[in-house]
Amino acid sequence: MTLKQLENLIEIDQDITDDAYGVYYDKRTIEQLLDNGIILLDKPPGPTSHETVAWTKRILKLEKIGHSGTLDPQVSGVLPLGLGEATKALGVLLLGPKEYHALGRIHSLPSKEKLASIVEMFTGEIFQKPPQRSAVVRQTRTRTIYEFEIIEQKERLLLTRILCEAGTYIRKLYYDIGEVLGPGGTMIELRRSRVDQFHEKDGLVTLHELADAFAIWEEKKDDTKLMQMIMPVERALSELKSVVIRDSAVDAMCHGAQLAIPGVLKISSNLKVGDIVAIYTQKGEAVALAEATMSEEEIRDAVKGYAFVTKRIIMAPNTYPKKWRTKVIPPKD
Repeated sequence: MTLKQLENLIEIDQDITDDAYGVYYDKRTIEQLLDNGIILLDKPPGPTSHETVAWTKRILKLEKIGHSGTLDPQVSGVLPLGLGEATKALGVLLLGPKEYHALGRIHSLPSKEKLASIVEMFTGEIFQKPPQRSAVVRQTRTRTIYEFEIIEQKERLLLTRILCEAGTYIRKLYYDIGEVLGPGGTMIELRRSRVDQFHEKDGLVTLHELADAFAIWEEKKDDTKLMQMIMPVERALSELKSVVIRDSAVDAMCHGAQLAIPGVLKISSNLKVGDIVAIYTQKGEAVALAEATMSEEEIRDAVKGYAFVTKRIIMAPNTYPKKWRTKVIPPKD
């Protein structure tokens, strides 16, 4: 998400933001990013995702860090980490597609034609039952394989790229392919190369690199490297439709109020009822996630009413001044 993207939204009303409160999302200091940023960690094979988060907490000396999309201990690759308040936005990434590069062994030597038919068979909607060691109920369910590519074959070894719906088990996919071929199949190594809009090529950070950058900042007060490793939390919401609100509506939302029409300044085009949206300040700061209860046309024509139902507050209360009134109930006689 960029401020330019927010400027390209449909304008409902105009207002001026007060620079005395909040901060432009791309102008945060390193201290602010450590409480409102995202790191694309390159998880090494071996530790669990929970252990990896624990190590990152110790490295950055933070109490609150969360991850999006658990990786098995032996699996490496993209593990988005949310720092501080940014943990509240990570749930968005769980809904997006995942990409994996997998090395597996099939226990037969099929022809190229047979492999091509297998790839076609396992592309699209498939049925899959989670493996016995999974943390979910072992019920057959459908998952979608968006792209399935054999990158390289060397006799019985296959290197594949798989773009799939969240919750797809790649190890089970190889097992099922082996069952179709007959003698069986086994996954040997797996790496996650994409989580939603975040790709491996976007610049992953290792634990060693993170530790070095943090030490340089602490000891030499040089935040150059650390700043390059932490992105604003708003990047995680960039695939959602957007809403920009007045400064006066920000703190009310952070305290649980629903967003009413008078607080809305800009919205994404083609907004539909039921769309999940990211709500931003005029400085581009993420305030909350919400579900639209009105369409674009209804919002443009309305002068009152609630256009969105809040699903998740991201911004900490009191970041902006309180400009809302609490209804006073007179005491009973």
